[in-house]
Amino acid sequence: MKFYIPPQLPRLALAFAIFISLFLVARHYLVPPSFGQYGHYRGDALIDNALPEIHYAGQKACFDCHQDIQDLKAADVHSGIHCETCHGPGQKHVGSTEAADIIKPTGREFCGRCHSKNAARQENAIFQIDINKHNIGKNCIECHNPHSPWETIMK
Repeated sequence: MKFYIPPQLPRLALAFAIFISLFLVARHYLVPPSFGQYGHYRGDALIDNALPEIHYAGQKACFDCHQDIQDLKAADVHSGIHCETCHGPGQKHVGSTEAADIIKPTGREFCGRCHSKNAARQENAIFQIDINKHNIGKNCIECHNPHSPWETIMK
């Protein structure tokens, strides 16, 4: 008994073999040698992540020069928020002491990241306002000291 092999089957098998061969060659060149060293990960990623320079100075470096800000923050709701959370990495500023080397956020949108109304956020955890209705046309720092927000500033 002779089996009938459709003419498409050898062509399909050849195409499949070529595809598998191309896949194996591409995989050989594209997958890094350290892949699989620590499970389904690239082992050299640990080294790559350790290489970038650290640009954060730490809150202690800020308070070494800004004792007045430390005193304000210590007695306020923002006491648990580190300086670089709002001002960004401060290593360059600590080295140069130039005001231009640190971010000084002023816009409503910046404060709104934490304080705009959000139904998913607990109201008793973070004071929330509707930035589309509260003092429209003014930046938050025109009325509030960001280091002591309950202290109002009248200009």
